Amino acid sequence: MNSSLKFLLILFLIAACQSKDEPIKTPYFNSVRGEIPLDSLGLTLIHEHLLVDFIGADAVSMDRWDRDSVIQKVLPYLMEVKKFGVKTMLDCTPSFLGKDPILLEQLSEKSGIQLLTNTGYYGAVEGKYLPAHAYSESAAQLAERWVAEFEKGIGETGIKPAFIKISVNETDPLSSMDQKLVKAAGLTHQRTGLTIASHTGTWNTAAQELAILQEMGVDPSAFVWVHAQAEEDFENYKKAAELGVWISLDGIGWRLSPYVDRLIYAKENGFLDQVLISHDAGWYDPSQIGGGEFQPFTTIFEELIPLLNEKGFEQEDWNQLLQENPKQAFQGRL
Repeated sequence: MNSSLKFLLILFLIAACQSKDEPIKTPYFNSVRGEIPLDSLGLTLIHEHLLVDFIGADAVSMDRWDRDSVIQKVLPYLMEVKKFGVKTMLDCTPSFLGKDPILLEQLSEKSGIQLLTNTGYYGAVEGKYLPAHAYSESAAQLAERWVAEFEKGIGETGIKPAFIKISVNETDPLSSMDQKLVKAAGLTHQRTGLTIASHTGTWNTAAQELAILQEMGVDPSAFVWVHAQAEEDFENYKKAAELGVWISLDGIGWRLSPYVDRLIYAKENGFLDQVLISHDAGWYDPSQIGGGEFQPFTTIFEELIPLLNEKGFEQEDWNQLLQENPKQAFQGRL
């Protein structure tokens, strides 16, 4: 055997050993039923709720709802939206606001829709939904809790989060607590690659969060500006898009008026590929008889799409908004 063949054989053996010890893993998301390939996300609603309990962190408990009753109420709405081709939904109910991974797992199994849940804490409403330890622990300590959920699962469920969900109050400057939540989210992202979706509102507040994250070395593309429909100055959408921020217009389940002009503006200014849309709809409320009134997840398909198609939107725009953008926004970034 000549020296060239020997060299090639050695390279082959090295590659074989490396592939055995370090198998190449297909990019994936954590769904409530386990890992799913990145390309399996399909048509996706990125901000919905199946159950929310507003009683507060000091009183919330899974004893406040019966899962079978919730399933009976919620399942028909999932089956309804499935008829429009929806394959995946991100449930944005945070910890201490009624997040129930086992309920989501059961609803996913019964509906066939892939459901993704989250880690992180909700600081808005002046901390009503923050656990006591959020005040005493540092950002690093909170991040340790959230990373543990990513690595081991939420509580004893074994179900792992697919993104980080936090929220802040609309103040300038951000409170020390809200700054801590943003830093904890940044630290968690750096260790897990999970995207940060922050319940925010105006660009003034989102820009403050982004400044903290950028100072930590977090790329703006890892940040979802939730409830961006609250912003009145459309120029700020262009600023966010140029930075790589994901602009989430996510209250379509409740009214159409803020969304039509904003989506047309995004299309005309060439940043529709940085926009996310969803309903922020649902949900079963344990404090209400029978779970209360449930807002369906169908307004985008029944009202928004036909309306904007009349104004020049095409199927490729909807594929961008509802399939490609969710995949790009929430893929891991390690």
